[in-house]
Formats: sequence, structure tokens, C-alpha cells
Amino acid sequence: MVKIVGIAGSLRPDSYSQQALKIVAERLRALGAEVELLDLRALNLPFCDGSDEYPNYPDVEKIRQAVLGADGVVLVTPEYHGSLSGVLKNALDLMGFEHFSGKVTGLISVLGGQSNSNALNDMRTILRWIHAWTIPEQVAIAQAWKAFDQDGNLQDESLSKRLDALAQSLIENTQKLRGLPQREMIVT
Repeated sequence: MVKIVGIAGSLRPDSYSQQALKIVAERLRALGAEVELLDLRALNLPFCDGSDEYPNYPDVEKIRQAVLGADGVVLVTPEYHGSLSGVLKNALDLMGFEHFSGKVTGLISVLGGQSNSNALNDMRTILRWIHAWTIPEQVAIAQAWKAFDQDGNLQDESLSKRLDALAQSLIENTQKLRGLPQREMIVT
């Protein structure tokens, strides 16, 4: 079974990034993956100072072990000032090669304005530097304030299909790149 860890880089209550992560996690589970969501709002993480150890912050080891034990990772970020959120960048900075090398990653950004790929491209650069494999499918959710209904569901069918394709690709590529057993999947 493929094990995926999901992290959303938003601390905001009622976060659209958290909503997007929950949706893609449901789709990954429907494809047979085991999914663990790490909520940065609930973790006590320090600012990265370049240290290897953070003895006063046990959640650093929690996030490191979760990613280390995963086959793949899905990252969701709000786009702030044309890039990924500082909280997600800090979480990634608290980890390194040993946690991400050979992991397959999928990326989603959530924007208040028009769709672009700034945050997605920045995440790709970071992940490449720590030797992760990022799938080509990515999703930018523009104008998030109208992309979700009041219950957190996507309102755009084409966007929903793109999240399905991302989930499918993340599972298939994780199986291939990590040498895991593949099962036949049905795309609906």
C-alpha cells in the first residue's frame, strides 16, 4: 500500500489550503492509499535555525518521522506575495535530504486572485534541491473564495477532475518510482 503524508501550509482557520488538502486526501484514500495529514496549525514547530536537533520541540521529530516513513508527500500552499507560505517553507527547512530523497511529491497552490504557477514553481525548486521527485500534474486553485462552497466542496467540475488526475498520478508514480506493487486503478 502506498503511504502518503499531506501538509498544508496555512495556519488560517477555515483555510482553503486545508480544504483542498482534505479533498485530495479523500481521493488518494479512494485509490487505496494510506494518508496521514499533518496539520501545521496543531504542531509546535520552531523557526528553523539550521540545527539538526530541536529537543524542546518534539513536533519536529514527529513531522520528520512521518515524512521519512511515507512513500510520497502532497503539499498545499496558499500563495503569499507570489510564493509559498513561510510556514510551509519553515516546515520544509526543518527537514532535509534524508526525509525527502526518493519521495514522490504532488503540489497544489491556492490563490485569492488569478491562477499562476509562482508558488508551485518555488516548491518544485525546493523539492528538487532535497532530491524529491515531483509529478508533472499540479493544481492552482484561483479565486479560492469562490472555488469552494460553504461546506468546503469544490464548485468547479474541471478543477475537481484536475485533483482526481493529480491523485491518480501521485499514486501511480509513487508505485513506479518506489518499486511498490501496482494495482489496476479505474479512473471515473
